[in-house]
Amino acid sequence: MTFVRRRWRGIAIGFCVPILAACGDTAGLPVEAGMGPQPALPAPHPTAIPTVHIASAIGWPAGVAPRAAPGLEVRAYADGLEHPRWLHVLPNGDVLVAQSDAPAAPGGGVVAWLERQIMHAAGAGTRSADRITLLRGIDDRGRARQRSDFLQGLHSPFGMALAGGQLYVADTDAVRRFPYAEGALRIAGPGERVMELPSGPGGHWTRDLLASRDGARLYVSVGSSSNVAEDGMQAEAGRAAIHEIDLATGRSRIYASGLRNPNGLSWEPYSGALWAAVNERDELGSDLVPDFMTSVRDGGFYGWPYSYYGSHVDERVQPPRPDLVSAAIVPDYALGPHTASLGLAFYTADALPARYRGGVFVGQHGSWNRRPFSGYKVIFVPFSAGRPSGPAQDVLTGFLSDSGQAYGRPVGVAVDASGALLVADDVGNVVWRVTAAPGR
Repeated sequence: MTFVRRRWRGIAIGFCVPILAACGDTAGLPVEAGMGPQPALPAPHPTAIPTVHIASAIGWPAGVAPRAAPGLEVRAYADGLEHPRWLHVLPNGDVLVAQSDAPAAPGGGVVAWLERQIMHAAGAGTRSADRITLLRGIDDRGRARQRSDFLQGLHSPFGMALAGGQLYVADTDAVRRFPYAEGALRIAGPGERVMELPSGPGGHWTRDLLASRDGARLYVSVGSSSNVAEDGMQAEAGRAAIHEIDLATGRSRIYASGLRNPNGLSWEPYSGALWAAVNERDELGSDLVPDFMTSVRDGGFYGWPYSYYGSHVDERVQPPRPDLVSAAIVPDYALGPHTASLGLAFYTADALPARYRGGVFVGQHGSWNRRPFSGYKVIFVPFSAGRPSGPAQDVLTGFLSDSGQAYGRPVGVAVDASGALLVADDVGNVVWRVTAAPGR
């Protein structure tokens, strides 16, 4: 997320989070209007001071947990973690959890202070644990039997992938490779840097990682450094894109571009297509722009920063590029404005009720700049023949209190070896495990 844009610098002096929270606009449409294959896209509604509406992070009170959809139940698989963001399930069933936050940003002053206050209120901006933890097995309470520090000394790690017997980790500034032995409880050593990634102070820091089915290539996502290229496109070189790495040669290329903040890289099981969840731009009002998930075409351009949802031009971006706008691909499925949809996991197992088979689970981290809130839940979108085939359904809710405070915020989602759904909650510091309810 980018919490304070550069155009705020002239107005940030003298303001604080409570004052900002009283500014901005209120949505005129329900969040559901901005979901599906044809979302509502009303006229932009920018305000002098952008909307800041934060669900203060308080964590889970004793005895309180998310609410699961009918036919499901949820339990804490592991708790007491440090900002768990992303999950990866190894072939032997071990679960890797990236505990991570944004890298420390240099500089000070009022703007930097304001950014930190907003981030801290939302449960981010903590010291990054820079660690991957391994969880193994399950006991009769539904909790991990064993936990170990698998990898340490990383730099804001996020995506993980296993290919060719090697474990790859996407730090915020590089893809790194480590030797992997099945069943190992830890890996020592610094690893080998495979590819340098664009990075820098501020901007989107998460880097997802996905191996091709044959293990020959990796796909790594890199979000933009800004909202709509306020510092010019030269500052966005290699960003707002998905890169492909050929592991045999080490060569890389941009696979797709114009994706403001892509995450949740996943293979759709029917078609074999690459899909991604993408966070769209801010400061056009509470109803714009919907985040989305989409199949990702080789060489495809998806609009950022010049346009959104195909030909909807963003007039803030100068100079315009009508040639790129005309080539912009319309995303497949909107996930609601400002929902911060990050996790994406297709379901091919059979441990959950049959209605979930073939569709996709989405972790919606939740808004900080929409009134009322959006996201703060895990949803499911059914698929048929490789395409979305119906409206989104709630899977896990209850991450917000009645007074609008955040007990938790779901991020990464994954399917474990038994077919249960795992959800990383970086405010609650929990990995939740969703199973079929007894008797279902």
